[in-house]
Amino acid sequence: MKIPSVALLPALLASSAAAFAPRPSAAFARKVAGTTAAAAGPAFRRAASSLSMSDDVASDSDAEYDYDMVVIGGGSGGVRASRIASGYGAKVLLLEGQNRHGPPNYSAIGGTCVNVGCVPKKLMVFASRYPSDVSESAGYGWEGATAGEFDWTKFMKAKDDEITRLNNVYGEFVLGKAGVETIEGLGSLAGPKAVDIALTAGGTKTVTTKNVLIAVGGWPYKPPNVPGIEHAITSNEIFYLKEQPKRMVVVGGGFIALEFAQIMDGLGTDVTLMYRGDLFLRGFDHDMRTHLRDEMERNTNIDIR
Repeated sequence: MKIPSVALLPALLASSAAAFAPRPSAAFARKVAGTTAAAAGPAFRRAASSLSMSDDVASDSDAEYDYDMVVIGGGSGGVRASRIASGYGAKVLLLEGQNRHGPPNYSAIGGTCVNVGCVPKKLMVFASRYPSDVSESAGYGWEGATAGEFDWTKFMKAKDDEITRLNNVYGEFVLGKAGVETIEGLGSLAGPKAVDIALTAGGTKTVTTKNVLIAVGGWPYKPPNVPGIEHAITSNEIFYLKEQPKRMVVVGGGFIALEFAQIMDGLGTDVTLMYRGDLFLRGFDHDMRTHLRDEMERNTNIDIR
């Protein structure tokens, strides 16, 4: 199965990145002044960017530090921050628990979106739509077309191959070619200018840095006091199930719950959607919520409760 490539979207840099200020540095201005006329155009466009490195981030007097900036977390924000900082001359280290997706941390270089979010979810959406598309084909003259049988194992292998490809793109091209050093490990603050690294391969390491950017993201929460919670999975584990569930209960009324309910229904799983309120997607436009409910009742087999 050939899966279409999914474009990577740039993320907004967190406003907490104190290493940046909306002005070009004096060192950078001197660099621009010394360029040739041919090179001055691109350099000027970089100087005009809304993200410019302040004078106190990277300078020749910072030799006592191992790095100008250590970024803890390799998601969209961390990758973007480290790449931009390195582009302005900073020596940058990025820490992420895994360079490749999958258990135990599930996420890896690229963050939730690339590994256990937008990208694999969209691939599942594409797969889940084929039965509906095939069922409509008779109206366009295609007689006898059937959806066939969905192969969960084959799909998961193709999905994993695509996410691995994107992990390699981030590590070798997005970060590697930008001059960003990466280490597989979890970072913790060891002082105002030091970071302890619990290396994924084992052991520890401590580095010094002038700036630290914390970009660790979040993690799905399973309340421990719910009976039977050990049998529940989250939006992380669903991407790595060895077998397709024959039946599934989706608990929650947010957009992620609705997405997976409709994905799994389209793939042939018997789905029950449960939420506490009268109508899901609380806080969204009411007309849109009721329209979506009506469409789900008419066009899916989801048991909405």
